[in-house]
Amino acid sequence: MNIELLSEIVDYGVLGLLAFMSFLTLFFWIERLLFYRKINVKQYKTVEALEIDVTNNLSIISSFGANAPYIGLLGTVLGIIITFYSMGQTAQMDVQNIMTSLALALKATAMGLLVAIPAIFFYNHLNRKVEVLINKWIIHQKEN
Repeated sequence: MNIELLSEIVDYGVLGLLAFMSFLTLFFWIERLLFYRKINVKQYKTVEALEIDVTNNLSIISSFGANAPYIGLLGTVLGIIITFYSMGQTAQMDVQNIMTSLALALKATAMGLLVAIPAIFFYNHLNRKVEVLINKWIIHQKEN
């Protein structure tokens, strides 16, 4: 298989997956914010039912935040493997080519972090809103 083709498959595959994860993270964050704005905690009879509704999709955001750096790291490792394989096949030690390939491999780790950092922020932000909504339900129950 052609090294350049393999490199592009790894590059676009990893970066594409990270972009997709980023899109879903943003989508679910906005969806949850809109849901929390319109929720009426008084309509819930049990705290468990409320908890089920308000925590929906939070695990997806958390999972993306936790795993995006590993996907980026996998892309970097695969990029480095391809670089070393290419060097072994051509038997050339072109420093410029090696450094460029390694720099491009490292972009996968950077992209993984660019997905993970906002995802963890979004997860923590939504988690706080869940706590507030549950506490509002508890206060409402004590008043009645």
